[in-house]
Amino acid sequence: MTVSAAHSAAFRAEAPAAGRVWTVLEDDGSYIAPHKPDGSRAMPFWSRRSRAQRVVEQVPAYNGLEIVSMPFDQWLQDFVPWLAEQGVLIGVNWSGERATGYDVSPQDMLGWFAGLEGGSSPTAAFD
Repeated sequence: MTVSAAHSAAFRAEAPAAGRVWTVLEDDGSYIAPHKPDGSRAMPFWSRRSRAQRVVEQVPAYNGLEIVSMPFDQWLQDFVPWLAEQGVLIGVNWSGERATGYDVSPQDMLGWFAGLEGGSSPTAAFD
């Protein structure tokens, strides 16, 4: 199993168990969604704060970014469909010196967790 596959499997197990996902924000409060070589964009999400923290500390482009979280079920119900509308992929537990890993379509992400959606109130704000 590759490192990316292991991180993907960990995301699938850890995110629902933790009940939260984490991402990072720029100084101005905007989400990051770097362009990939093929021109597509991916927004990173991590299944543990410690995973996001490691990237912020080790990857120069991420130094100083703010780590924020959102309840897992809210993210799945509200944010993932919004990413689909925007045509943005989901970076899954990116790691390493260049913050890389699997990028999954929002539709595939919804498929991973079909039937797990909870009943939180809909908002798209991270805290």
